[in-house]
Amino acid sequence: MFQKSNGKWTIFLLVAFIFILGACSNGSDDEAVEGEDETAPTEQSTGGAHSHMEMSGTGEVPEGLVVEENPTYEVGNKVIIETDHMEGMMGAEATVSGAYRTTVYAISYTPTTGGERVENHKWVIHEELVNPGDAPLAPGTEVKTDAAHMVGMEDATATIDTAEETTVYMVDFTTPSGEEVKFHKWVTEDELSPAE
Repeated sequence: MFQKSNGKWTIFLLVAFIFILGACSNGSDDEAVEGEDETAPTEQSTGGAHSHMEMSGTGEVPEGLVVEENPTYEVGNKVIIETDHMEGMMGAEATVSGAYRTTVYAISYTPTTGGERVENHKWVIHEELVNPGDAPLAPGTEVKTDAAHMVGMEDATATIDTAEETTVYMVDFTTPSGEEVKFHKWVTEDELSPAE
């Protein structure tokens, strides 16, 4: 009788041990999955909306873009950048490399390469939109963009957030880390101040 009872206890302990091991295993799997879910958005968001921005350009401008005849800041003028579209811009001394009269837009879009939606990207100009019609476009209008300022922007469907007719500038500047940026597109007139 003692042997039968002892055998039942052994089976009971064995089943309990297996159950405990299974619960521990499932718990650590759940923690790993939760960890992955929690870190993925953080990795995507740490760089900010402009983490994949192409800082330098070629200097080429879209067909039909009109050169500003009397810009506040002429090509070759030294200016201070008063905006932080990307790291290293705010307060940098820059040289104007182009000035154009156009309608400039802030847009929101989902990159064609996937990833989180980019909200209120500054700036895309009217001439960088695909068959946009007459300017200015009203906020809420959906358009396709031909601009390649950021990875996944070209051919993306975008929503117009704001529109402003103004002078836009291309600028050359050096970041605090020493990276030379050439023909950066775009900054607006109110995002610049004269260098002393």
